[in-house]
Amino acid sequence: MKIRSTEIVGTFAEAFKMWGARVIVTAATKQWSRAAAQSMTGFATSVIGCKCEAGIEGILSPDQTPDRRPGVSILLFAMDKASVGKRLLERIGQCIMTCPTTACFNGLDGDETVQVGSQLRYFGDGFQGSKKLAQRRFWRIPVMDGEFTVEESFAVQKAVGGGNIIILGTDEKKTLAAAGAATRAMGTIKDIILPFPNGVVRSGSKVGSRYKTLPASTNDAYCPTLKAVTESSLPADVNCALEIVIDGLTESSVRQAMAAGIQAAAKPGIRQITAGNYGGNLGQYKINLHDLKLN
Repeated sequence: MKIRSTEIVGTFAEAFKMWGARVIVTAATKQWSRAAAQSMTGFATSVIGCKCEAGIEGILSPDQTPDRRPGVSILLFAMDKASVGKRLLERIGQCIMTCPTTACFNGLDGDETVQVGSQLRYFGDGFQGSKKLAQRRFWRIPVMDGEFTVEESFAVQKAVGGGNIIILGTDEKKTLAAAGAATRAMGTIKDIILPFPNGVVRSGSKVGSRYKTLPASTNDAYCPTLKAVTESSLPADVNCALEIVIDGLTESSVRQAMAAGIQAAAKPGIRQITAGNYGGNLGQYKINLHDLKLN
């Protein structure tokens, strides 16, 4: 299969069952809501080392937020429900509550919930108060610029993590340009995030290592400097490989994002677009590139 001059390899991305939550953060200005969101989603690229994966889903105008202020939608993923709850408590407490003028709201519907505001309220040292609106309870915690409003509980749901594509190009400049086009296209898809810096990861990993203490190590098959010393998966004229990882609230949204990314990345100088997997032995989802809706 080809899109223009780029081969789409007949392989699959191996994705995993995860749990996800959506956080809506608002503030007096779009600059402060963005600052809080960037802080909350920092150091959240991979559950391997960061305990969660998080990213900005989208920027919200005042008519899209609960309190009619500028906002940001954040998605956070972890391997189980309890882990999502812990990470929300840590990151909302340390990164949202600390940011001037912010408020924080649950962004999902569902019966499965984790407690967040009900725990953060103790920071109020007895001066906190609560209010119930439309069957949703909010806590008002006194802080030095006024009050921090946070929802008592946040809905969580089963989700999909680790969808991916790998872009193989003749040089760094062309591969970076293709990756940028792919991430911009994926950014139009709802219910997904790209957790790595600007959505792109250069240090793709494989399971295991020569060193017993490491659960993962560099994916040597895609390292251009190792072509001569390892079993390389790179064509002879490929000198750069970049991966894009997608986490989503549904498998459908991950598939849509992968398709949009592949379509956008098929540019001159991109020899192949492939995907990372573990032979089908680890992930619960196998997303075949040739089964995606590609033009």
